[in-house]
Amino acid sequence: MKPPLSLAEAQARLLDGADALASEQVRTEDALGRHLAEDIVAARTQPAADLSAMDGYAMPGGDLAGPWRVIGESAAGHPFAGEPQPGEAVRISTGAPMPAGTDAVLLQENARREGEMLVLNGEGEPTARHVRRRGFDFAAGDKLLPAGTRMGPAQIALALAGGCARLAVHARPSVVVIDSGDELAADPGACGVHQIPASNGAMLAAMVTPLAAAVRRVGPVPDRLDALLVALEQAAEADVIVTSGGASVGDHDLVRPALDEWGATIDFWRVAMKPGKPLLVARRARQIVLGLPGNPVSSYVTAFLFLLPLLRKLGGARFPLPRALTLPLGAALPAAGDRTEFLRGRLDGAAAVPVGGQDSSALGALSHAELLIERPAGAAPTATGEPAKVYWLADGGTA
Repeated sequence: MKPPLSLAEAQARLLDGADALASEQVRTEDALGRHLAEDIVAARTQPAADLSAMDGYAMPGGDLAGPWRVIGESAAGHPFAGEPQPGEAVRISTGAPMPAGTDAVLLQENARREGEMLVLNGEGEPTARHVRRRGFDFAAGDKLLPAGTRMGPAQIALALAGGCARLAVHARPSVVVIDSGDELAADPGACGVHQIPASNGAMLAAMVTPLAAAVRRVGPVPDRLDALLVALEQAAEADVIVTSGGASVGDHDLVRPALDEWGATIDFWRVAMKPGKPLLVARRARQIVLGLPGNPVSSYVTAFLFLLPLLRKLGGARFPLPRALTLPLGAALPAAGDRTEFLRGRLDGAAAVPVGGQDSSALGALSHAELLIERPAGAAPTATGEPAKVYWLADGGTA
């Protein structure tokens, strides 16, 4: 039997064999969560004219002592049509275009009105720093966002500000999640003492929903080869098939023989990580199959580190892997074993601390975790305050 792959080798092997799906055009407002298939290039300049950054009065920059005669107003959407001369000023609102010939703004709190006349009140004088210059944000032709960027609320606003009504984004993959195991009860309210509720399928479906075009669950499927083959056939049109349970080497672990009979080719099996060693990756034509462990924490951690990156890669992400951060440890940790370990943890002030209950079946501890603490294989004991690599669990670790 071949030794397990390292975590980095396994992730690279999975993602190197996955190409982004075809692109499609969508309205910019509908692009939330999608990944760009093309660069976004600005079709307009922002701002399109010099604008006031504050409420106050605009005047020629060479005339900063006053007094000034107020000759009109410039408001957002309603610019002043004339051109003030020395000794003249225009009332101006935040975001309003600067009148022709003006390049300084006197804040309204630094001014005093005496009828049509405006004078300084001794608190400040007109300055150009309250002016937003034309194109200071971006100019027409600038690249606003590169291909592969995930579109969030700020990115949607930027694309619209750049004059882009439609965007080219990659299609999202379809996913089928298969729960397998004789011990699984479909109804959590009618669960015998020899059973456990089938929670993994719901957990995995919830994890992948933000990244998938469609998610369908099949199961729970009994530990029979014929039943697994029927379940796989029901998933024959999916881009990604995810199984939970049955991927190990026990007498009732039938995912591997079922995949062989179904016509899939095993790419690799077993990864040197804890939890989650019995991870399986297989392929059949364009389809990719991930066989995740049945223990819920193992299933969650392997989905976080493999399934979500795979869906991001298929969806066109530039950086599909979760982003690692470095935080000080809030507790001492013993030496690590011979596999890369991922401890469920939480944030305590500015430090990462493990939560109680690190068993791979402990859903209670997992539900209170905010992050994963990575422990490299063979790591020495680590003292409180030493740095550690961590992954935020929110948003799949990419936020």
